[in-house]
Amino acid sequence: MAYFDNVKTFVRVYELGNMSAAARDQRISAAVASARIAALEEHLNVRLFQRTTRMLNPTEQGVMFYRGACKILEAVDEAEAEISSVTQTPRGSLHVAAPLGMGQRLIAPAVPEFKQLYPLINIRLRLSDRKLDLASEGLDAAFFLGVPEDSSLRIRKIADCDRVLCAAPSYIERKGSPKSSDELKSDAHDCLNLRYAGAPEFQWSLQSSEGVRRVAVSGPFESDHGDVLTQWALDGHGIILKPLFEVADHLDAKKLVPVLENEPPVPIQMACLYAHRRRQDPKTRLLIDFMVDHIKASLPARPTSS
Repeated sequence: MAYFDNVKTFVRVYELGNMSAAARDQRISAAVASARIAALEEHLNVRLFQRTTRMLNPTEQGVMFYRGACKILEAVDEAEAEISSVTQTPRGSLHVAAPLGMGQRLIAPAVPEFKQLYPLINIRLRLSDRKLDLASEGLDAAFFLGVPEDSSLRIRKIADCDRVLCAAPSYIERKGSPKSSDELKSDAHDCLNLRYAGAPEFQWSLQSSEGVRRVAVSGPFESDHGDVLTQWALDGHGIILKPLFEVADHLDAKKLVPVLENEPPVPIQMACLYAHRRRQDPKTRLLIDFMVDHIKASLPARPTSS
């Protein structure tokens, strides 16, 4: 078991390129992680990493060993998955990610119920609006909104999620309600946007009588946290484009009101990504199936205009 732990730690150090980050990922101290790598190098009688003050670079032998180590870990995963499917007692930890709004409102509330059904499965939920990488961050599944860039991963579509443009009544009173999407491109209105490292330029895809229009928008505020944008909108600072499920309660309470309803946003895909393996881990499949059913039942219907 000690050797297996050493191999797991080596793989995470290789993938993350940092001893401390790998230690946090493995829930061990940096000293333990370093000791495991040293023990592995002594066992193999090779140096696996070239160490500098700032980073670790794998040696040629380290690259070779990483390829074999991944096969070892995958074989163990498949063996455990096969045993779990036979005994019907899935166990272990699942590392799951989701955007903040989706995670807080749709994923996190369902985790305790999933845990009641499968008490031997532990969920490690990570919420972030930034782009995540399954392999480098050790994730088993990642829920997301939009179109994935990595075609090597499997995707499970959940729904086409309605979105809405909305603003606070105080903003409408001060700035008026836009009559067309052309007004969003001018200084007449303030658009609140989600911005994170690597995000594309701001374009809102809206449905018009002439087809889909991609409108470049800007405004005085931007943030990498979706709920910050919602609060700014509630405070009357601008117009937001949001998945309906994130703002449905505010719309019902009239704290936010829809705008530009004649040119509604294009729905956004809601889906789940997971690694492509020869044999999918049963507990990953159980979680995805459970969450898909829960999310579909929880999504609000688009309100009709009165």
